[in-house]
Amino acid sequence: MAKKLMKGCEAIGEAAIQAGCRLFFGYPITPQNEIPEYLSLRLPQVGGTFVQAESEVAAINMLYGASGAGCRVFTSSSSPGISLMAEGLSYIAGAELPVVVVNIMRGGPGLGGILPSQSDYFQATKGGGHGDYRLLVLAPSTVQEAADLTMEAFDLADHYRNPVMIVADGLIGQMMEPVEFRVGTSPEDLPEKPWATTGAQGRQPNIINSLFLAPTALEAHNWKLYAKYQEMKKHIKYELYNADGGCQILVVAYGSVARITRTAIDILAEKGIKVGLFRPITLFPYPADALLQAIEQTEQVFVTELSTGQMLEDVKAIVGERRPVSFYGRVGGMVMGAEELAEQIEKQVTGAAGPQGS
Repeated sequence: MAKKLMKGCEAIGEAAIQAGCRLFFGYPITPQNEIPEYLSLRLPQVGGTFVQAESEVAAINMLYGASGAGCRVFTSSSSPGISLMAEGLSYIAGAELPVVVVNIMRGGPGLGGILPSQSDYFQATKGGGHGDYRLLVLAPSTVQEAADLTMEAFDLADHYRNPVMIVADGLIGQMMEPVEFRVGTSPEDLPEKPWATTGAQGRQPNIINSLFLAPTALEAHNWKLYAKYQEMKKHIKYELYNADGGCQILVVAYGSVARITRTAIDILAEKGIKVGLFRPITLFPYPADALLQAIEQTEQVFVTELSTGQMLEDVKAIVGERRPVSFYGRVGGMVMGAEELAEQIEKQVTGAAGPQGS
């Protein structure tokens, strides 16, 4: 396909179609409405079905049923809508069903606001719902990467029989950039799913369930899921920028903030300050070993995100006492500019940091 100028939300919707998905169940909420709007037009054109559910609770349970029948299925929402899906996501993870969920994050807590935020990091990476379960979480920083990771998410969900979540803030969802899609997959060419509930003619019935009344059976199931989450480390993705040969300070950022960080790094380079970037693309499992390797060639670590410091907690847990870790964040829909961020990083290098860097 030739490159096409698309909003991030539209590119995510088209990527789902190119991945062989023909079912979308969802409910409108800003700033992700362009995904269902786009799919309401495109899915019928390719023989698919778009359903606007009566709520996010209904939508996630529709995903449970469609995935259990062996279909590639998709939904999207934004922050409070994902909260409403939390129970269903726990059921889906417990039943080992592959679904893809996109969260175009907005500010919170509560109803919050529709401007960009990264304050759903805990919700995405720590489960979000009840029980001992995890989602595989991917975080794009460009529209092209949002499309690429959406297509990959469907393959990963099928491979691990587990929900995969893509988190992006409203900047990536709403900005327009050129995007090119890799060769798509038709539903007929997708791998077989012998576990699916497609009718039991000629075979034993399949049972999809997350209910284990015997505690020994539930414990065994939980450890089985745990082992799967450890196996997901094989698909960890991350990016290093300007970190070759060491740097005075290594900035850890993801999503749109990583883009801002790149510009801040270039600003500081003109002042002779060497700053590197470590960008986790996989937020769960977190690329901990790669981060530990990266900090070997830096004096200190600086975390920046659109929250009060959610990813910061993971970075501190990984880095420990090996390097000092400082932080700068904006919240409530406020987004730091590149010059602002460069100033904060420079203060940290020179030892003149403000309250957030202490």
